[in-house]
Amino acid sequence: MLEKAEPKKSRKGSNKKRPDSVNAGHGGEKRRKMAEEGSKSQGESGKKKLDAMSVGYFRRVGERLSEEFEDDEERVMFVENVLAEVKGKATLVATDCTGSVTLQRLLPLSSPDQVAELLSELGGESGTEFKAVSCDRCGGHVVESAVRQVSRLTESSATADEEEEDDSDGVLEVQVLSLSRVVRDNSAEFIRHVHGSHVVRTLLHVLAGCVGPPRNESRSGTKDRNASPQLTDFEIPTSFWYELKSLTESLLDNVNLSITNSVASAVFQTMLTVCHRKRPKLCKQLLKRVMEYLTSCRSAPGFSPLLVFLKDQASSHLIETIIQLSHKSLLRDLYKNHLKGHLVDLALHPIGNFPVQRLTAAMAGNKLFPSLFDELLQGAEAILAAGHMGVIVQLAESCAESKERQEELMECLLHAFHCAEPGSRRVHCLPLFMSLLTYDVYYHSETAEGNIHTEVPLSSICYHGSRLVQALARFQERSHLLSSLRTLTPEDLLTLASDPSGSHVLQALVTTSSDKGRGKILKRLEGQYVRMACSRLGSRVLESIWSSSSISQRQTIAQELVPSESQLRSDQFARHVWAKFALSHFIHRRAHWQEIQSGESKKRKLFNDILE
Repeated sequence: MLEKAEPKKSRKGSNKKRPDSVNAGHGGEKRRKMAEEGSKSQGESGKKKLDAMSVGYFRRVGERLSEEFEDDEERVMFVENVLAEVKGKATLVATDCTGSVTLQRLLPLSSPDQVAELLSELGGESGTEFKAVSCDRCGGHVVESAVRQVSRLTESSATADEEEEDDSDGVLEVQVLSLSRVVRDNSAEFIRHVHGSHVVRTLLHVLAGCVGPPRNESRSGTKDRNASPQLTDFEIPTSFWYELKSLTESLLDNVNLSITNSVASAVFQTMLTVCHRKRPKLCKQLLKRVMEYLTSCRSAPGFSPLLVFLKDQASSHLIETIIQLSHKSLLRDLYKNHLKGHLVDLALHPIGNFPVQRLTAAMAGNKLFPSLFDELLQGAEAILAAGHMGVIVQLAESCAESKERQEELMECLLHAFHCAEPGSRRVHCLPLFMSLLTYDVYYHSETAEGNIHTEVPLSSICYHGSRLVQALARFQERSHLLSSLRTLTPEDLLTLASDPSGSHVLQALVTTSSDKGRGKILKRLEGQYVRMACSRLGSRVLESIWSSSSISQRQTIAQELVPSESQLRSDQFARHVWAKFALSHFIHRRAHWQEIQSGESKKRKLFNDILE
């Protein structure tokens, strides 16, 4: 069944051998038996299941797909043969766990008309069968994978014959439109279904003309879970343009589900996001209509219903998306008529604080930002006590972006961390901000004098503390941070450079300083450059410092590094530093090295002038 056969016309008399990895020894008789067993086999619940022989076959197909094909001809023939075995029982294969995984891997290798043929069988004559397959735990993945292949039509146009291309494109286009019609007719059931909703989200992406990575690849690491997936744009048929409008209209008929059902809420978030990217005018209309519904819901007199929705797990995510995508007038209305006077209460709520962060980010540069800032500043200590540091960090980032209220925020933070009075405590603010500990806790002091001379080694650098200092480093007035940095011991600076969160702080403070300020920091780092270069994170900080340093500062760094040539060149991290700093040139061709550094310095200055 998995043989590397000739095209169908000559398959009957072919003597070609099957690839060893998939040679199962199935003859025509066994193939017929397998088909019969597949049609007869029933699950306990009455649902048809793929028979054991077929499951084994598709498992071997999956194993073969893990290997390389000798050439395109072999790949095309292999795909053709496997799809021939799928024909007539596509739904059984798609809804089987093994068959589903195999089809998902096979479809990207299939031609558009092969994908269309599979979709046609899954949907049935009228397309009504799409609902059952799409809402199946395994079948939904196959439908998603098939629909995603539309994005390859543009690629295929470069190599396909024009007449052939039109046929292929048209057939697949028709099947996608058929699926969309089924979704429109059953939109309430689709968007509430845990599996069917993913098909709707993929369909929205494809109809808009942008796709992200497949679901099984989108969460490759825990660090990227909160990040938006990278989308790739592609050209779409004109019919998709109109179908997207029809589909969104159908979804809006069920907007009530978006505030009660987290699965449906995710569909609406996808709808707004893709329309914002590809159909901004449509997105503006959708945002207005969703907001009209949300604000029209019943609530207590003088109390906006949004204040309830913002504290709900499902609806708060939708409102966060609305805030991020809203234009200025909608944001202004949202803040002035619904949220003003309630921000601190929301910021203290375990769910409500996240929409507040989105609003603070969106309002940076807006005329109403000072009003929002003043409101949140009044509750800053309570927000810190609640541990909702994301609100404070975002407030700092918005102050840095808008260049407003920076002094007030810095003073507020100094008081909140108990290092504003007496003035001698202010030089200790950096380790306090990075560790998110008050002066009394960090230095184990119960006195009010603050004249603590006992040195405490730098420790407890946390993620939100790092982000806070990075935001503060962008303020116009950074004297407190820089003075505090200069009080750290060389060992503390090395700890800072080698810490996953602290390294970003040191990099931000050094690169945003003036040449004079940077020189003072580098003076404190002298004696630590070799150890920094041999550290995974420290070497990156050192490279960043080098990029922003003057020629004389680079020369000082190079002079400290070159005596340790053998250590640096043998270290897995430091060897890259040695190469990037051109230290071999520094030793043997000093004049040439200076010429190279001067050229880089001029380029950097020119680039900075352009950016400014």
